Amino acid sequence: MRLLLTADTHVPQRARELPAALLTEAARADAVLHAGDWVDVSVLDRLTAHSRRVIGVHGNNDGPDLRARLPEVARAELGGLRFGVVHETGGAQGRERRCAERFPDLDVLVFGHSHIPWDAVAPGGLRLLNPGSPTDRRRQPYCTYMTLRVADGVLDEVHLHALPRRR
Repeated sequence: MRLLLTADTHVPQRARELPAALLTEAARADAVLHAGDWVDVSVLDRLTAHSRRVIGVHGNNDGPDLRARLPEVARAELGGLRFGVVHETGGAQGRERRCAERFPDLDVLVFGHSHIPWDAVAPGGLRLLNPGSPTDRRRQPYCTYMTLRVADGVLDEVHLHALPRRR
């Protein structure tokens, strides 16, 4: 099973539209996990139109239309692993411990908010993944998203993809 992880798309605030590479990956993926801050409901609709399945949550920059359609925390079993999606996990200091305590029933937690890619393992084995942002790099060298494969309860081929800089 091929998964696309993204977050913090911030369209139309940070970009006019989703990057073409992200939409291409969405069409190839078995599921897209979006960790919030869509900003405009049209982004959810567009990603849904390009994807087999979208699992998403609302973020702190998402208004009532998105909050009506998306939960604060989403959960799904994919390829034999228990995934969770949430927008914010708090500061980097102590993140792994906090998330392991808050989500003891998960194998993988996808989160956003910081726009900073993250790949770590918490005590007890919870894998924490933040794909960064495909539209707003903040202090990072590139805008990013992640892809991964999962099968028979094994997560592998985790790749952070850097997008070309916009002109």
